[in-house]
Amino acid sequence: MSAAPAMTIPHYLQFKDLDAATYAYLFERAAFIKRKFKAVEKYQPFADPDRTLAMIFEKASTRTRVSFEAGMYQMGGSVVHLTTGDSQLGRAEPIEDSARVISRMVDLVMIRTFEQSKIEAFAAHSRVPVINGLTNEFHPCQILADIFTFIERRGSIEGKVVAWVGDGNNMANTWLQAAELLGFTVHVSTPSGYEVDPVLAGIRNPACYKVFKDPLEACAGAHLVTTDVWTSMGFEAENEVRRAAFKRWCVDEDMMRTAQPDALFMHCLPAHRGEEVSAEVIDGPQSVVWDEAENRMHVQKALMEYLLLGRLA
Repeated sequence: MSAAPAMTIPHYLQFKDLDAATYAYLFERAAFIKRKFKAVEKYQPFADPDRTLAMIFEKASTRTRVSFEAGMYQMGGSVVHLTTGDSQLGRAEPIEDSARVISRMVDLVMIRTFEQSKIEAFAAHSRVPVINGLTNEFHPCQILADIFTFIERRGSIEGKVVAWVGDGNNMANTWLQAAELLGFTVHVSTPSGYEVDPVLAGIRNPACYKVFKDPLEACAGAHLVTTDVWTSMGFEAENEVRRAAFKRWCVDEDMMRTAQPDALFMHCLPAHRGEEVSAEVIDGPQSVVWDEAENRMHVQKALMEYLLLGRLA
């Protein structure tokens, strides 16, 4: 008798791991889950049987930890929190062995680390779904929250223009993946030497993004203007060089005025007022950064529900 085929484990390592129909479902579920939260109605699909999430942090975080941990508890599950100080991920123990052990003890793993290759190696040897909480290359949960926030405020993002101003980093890479998949366009403006990498992002349709040398031109007609810190975690040694290179890439009121009159501003936080964004913009009426931050929890709850329980009627 031939062996049964190995079960495919669903992971969420990049934005392109899911298709457009699945994202539509996740946004609906996130809206449902958020309504429950706002109405203080218990919704605990992970309570019986109890489901456990392991969170592994090689990069520290406020929003990622709170959103996943609070979300898992609210859904009736449990959380195990690991950092580089109390885990052996990629140090004394091979990543593959850590994955084999940890995934036998929990139902779901979230990893926030440096190289994408680490989380891919872990997922390849995990018996349970693995979620990318952030890597140097991608940040899919943040873009999931950003798009959900846009939908809440302005409806479908299909056909819209998102202006990315700043570093061609993990956020920019993930915005390109989302644009290609969900049918919108990203206007990218970065300083020379900090360009986005469409090859790394796996982009097959170059029409999903346009590159601008002038950040003001990138914002023209945009429905959403978004940015990130000039120096991402792990690149602190480049901080002073980056400050000089990025000084024209501060999202200010002039940039927002060139965008659509009802354009939104987003930032994944933490933010440095006076660097990548002016105080007038991030604290102004077009900014939705606090809704965006809260929505990390709601979309991640929907994502965990989907990875563990599949589609619910």
